[in-house]
Formats: sequence, C-alpha cells, structure tokens
Amino acid sequence: MGSSVTPAQTAVVLGGGISGLLAARELAAAGRTVTVLEATASWGGCVGSHVVAGLTLDSGAESFATRSPSVADLADELGLGSKVVAPRPGGAWVQLPDGPRELPKTGVLGIPANPWDPEVRRSLGFVGSLRASLDKYLPASIGVSADVTSVAAVVRARMGRRVLERLVAPVVGGVHSADPGLLDVDMVAPGLRAGIREHGSLAAAVSAQRRGSTQPSAAKAGSAVAGLEGGMHTLVSALLSDLRSRGVTLMIGAAADAVERTPDGWRVTAGDVTYDAGLLVVALPGPAAVGLLQAAVPALAGSSPESGPDVRLVTLVVDLPELDRRPRGTGILVAPQTPGVQAKALTHATAKWGWLAAAAGPGTHVLRLSYGRLEASEPATPETGRLATATPDAGGAAPALDTELLAAALHDASALLGLPVQGTDVVGWDVVRWQGALPFAAVGHKARVAEVRKLCAAEAGLGIVGGWVAGNGLAAVVADTRKEIRSLLS
Repeated sequence: MGSSVTPAQTAVVLGGGISGLLAARELAAAGRTVTVLEATASWGGCVGSHVVAGLTLDSGAESFATRSPSVADLADELGLGSKVVAPRPGGAWVQLPDGPRELPKTGVLGIPANPWDPEVRRSLGFVGSLRASLDKYLPASIGVSADVTSVAAVVRARMGRRVLERLVAPVVGGVHSADPGLLDVDMVAPGLRAGIREHGSLAAAVSAQRRGSTQPSAAKAGSAVAGLEGGMHTLVSALLSDLRSRGVTLMIGAAADAVERTPDGWRVTAGDVTYDAGLLVVALPGPAAVGLLQAAVPALAGSSPESGPDVRLVTLVVDLPELDRRPRGTGILVAPQTPGVQAKALTHATAKWGWLAAAAGPGTHVLRLSYGRLEASEPATPETGRLATATPDAGGAAPALDTELLAAALHDASALLGLPVQGTDVVGWDVVRWQGALPFAAVGHKARVAEVRKLCAAEAGLGIVGGWVAGNGLAAVVADTRKEIRSLLS
C-alpha cells in the first residue's frame, strides 16, 4: 500500500464511520490487507462522543433499533454483549399544539396498529380515530399503487390527516429530521406497502411488522430501541481496537481527492500519497461518494442524492432535582404545528438510561435537544405525495449561533418539560452540528440507490456502503454493510 504496485489481496476503505469501520473488519476477516482513510480528525461518523460537565456522552446516535438483531450481534462479537441495555420504562411523549400527550404504543413511524387504542384516541380524538379506522375497509390498493410514494401520501390516504400530523410527523421528524411528505416510504419503512397488499390494511401491516419485532407488542412508545452501557460511542472504540488487532491501517485526516481505475484494481489519491488496491469500498455520504467516483465511473453522473438536513444537537447538563420525577418519560417529540417551540425533539437522557443517571448522580440531568428538519414548502400531489421543493426549518429562522441555540434550548426545554430550566441550572453545555450527515431518503431515493449500486456492481472490486444506501439507523447500516461486503468478496 502507498506505492504504484498493487499488492494482492488488498482493499482501501474511504470513510471511517460505522459503515466504513465495519466494512474494514469484514474485509480483514476475509484475509484482505486493509487501509481505511478518514478525512476528519475523528472516527465513527454520526456515532461520536464529547465531554460535557465531566460526563462522556454520545454526540450523535445514542441508541439502535431492536427490530433486527444486527447491532446486538455486532456488539456481542466485539465483546460488548453484556453492555447492551434497554431504556428505562416510562416511554416517550409527543408535544401537540393543544398540549403534551403520552406517545401511544405504535408500530412503524408512529402509525397505530389499533386506532381505537385508548392512548391513540387521546391523541387523535374520536373523529381522528374514526377516520383512521376506515383504513381496514379501504381497498388494499389505496395508497400503494404508485411506483414511488411518500410516507405522508400513504398515511393520509389510508388513515387521514390527524394520524399524519399528530403521530407520524413528530416521530418522522425526530428520527429522520424531515417532513414525512419528503420521505420515500419504501426506504424508511421497507415492506410496509407490501404488507398493506398482503394483509389488506395499513393497521394490519403495522401489526404484522410488530409481530416480527423482537419487542413485545405492548412495549411503550420509544422502547423498541436499546443502547450500550457507557454510550453508543463505545461501539466505535471496540471496532477500532478490533481493527488494530487485525492489522488494519487506520489513517486519520486523510481525505481522498481522486479515484481512478487501474489494470489491477483501484487507485486512490489522498494528498501526496496514492493507495492501490484490488478492492475499493466507498463509505462516504451520498453526494461525496458519487462526486468522487464520477471520473472513474462516468455513468454515475447525475445520480447524486440530495444532501440530508443540517442537524444541531444541544446537550445540557443541569442541576435540577425537579427532573428526578421524569415528567416526560424518556423524552418528547414535537409535532411540527406546535407553536413557540423550535426543537424537533428532546431526549431526557438520564431518564432514559440508568447507567447515565448513576454516572451523573442525584439531581443532575442530561437533556439533548435537536434542531433542524427539512420541511415541505408545497403540498404533496395526491398521486405520489412528492414535494416540489423542500426548505430547511420552514416556518421561521432557526437559531444559528451557539449562544442562540443555548437560549432556544433553555426556552424549549422549559416549555416541553413543564418546568423552568434556567441558565443558572446549567453546569455544562455543548452544541454539535451534523451538516448533511443524516441520510435523506427523499421520494424516489430507493430507485436512485438501486441504480447507483447496479452501476457500481458492474465495476469489479467496487462497493458502496453507508446510511444513504442502507437507510437511516444503525441496524439498517450494519445489516446492509455486511451484505454488501459479502457480495463484493464473492
């Protein structure tokens, strides 16, 4: 590596996020000599850490979905199996324009499996539950017949506006930082449309997916996740340790400038250094990945996906014993129509994770407020739910400076938790920005990803991994990365 001669059985991985590190592990386990190039000064991508008020906290992802065993299996392989922990009971809440409600037990993206469940009815009202219950009487083709369609189009057609606005929009905004009218339902909820066709209704499709989940059907909203004692960033540390033990070369601050085809494989130029390898795995965000590969794979021109939303995460460590009673369970999602609140979600981290509460001590609490959501600027078309355009943080200017974000976070935390959170309560705070890092599964994105992968598969020794091709969430990324590397090695 590092010379113009390509050694046999070598691989280069571009990107040191979870998908890149896992790809390197799979390649090394298969006997390849692997080099990983990471452009930034840290590993892990959206699974990072920071220290606030003496506590080492997750600066990005802090949990993973348990509807598949992929992340838990990886943790077990890395010696972290005993560190997998469930969130504390209590569930999540949703802030609606008319006040806070406990988030009902739902199955997929906030869609209720039973519109007449008392918790669901409290959020929807009688008329909303009645409209949602008509779903089971509609033809199975309603909402699923278009080639591509949005989450909003499916939910609105089958269950109505109140389910969309009061349940689905807050959950989708909290998870994907986007309006449900912008998101491809087949990308963010794989199999849901097929489930409607098979089972005859959206509610039945959600129930079927819940039955296939590792979580009990009566699980509280927000509980279909798990974390790691010490934080999700410990998964990155374990992966790095594992890679070093396998002899993988880890290059930090090494940005790939160019990629070209060679007779023996691939050549990557990073500054003054070239890396030759038989296999190349690109684990970069979509626009960067396509932009870098276009010269070597001209057919990719015009295939770049849209950038994800710019998300700002404000972490507050507060001395506020009144929060010991966990007034909003593990956290609260915010319906987009809610006046006076700019945050899209608040996670009460010390209420959610017992290990963190123990580390913080009595009366000290960790609150995470997230800002930034792509909103629809025009209504969806009836046929597909496609949005003509999208605007970030529609409906008003979002805070930009750290001090502005701190002020907004204190205001929003007070409004969402129902008690004053003041600057004098803060013992430490930090702002982390994820600029375009969150995968954005726009309507039609699944088809574009399939085309990109088809074009790359036609190039011997080239693989593409990451959230933009796998879908949002660690579980999707881990499962997809392993599948792609197996395919590449075969």
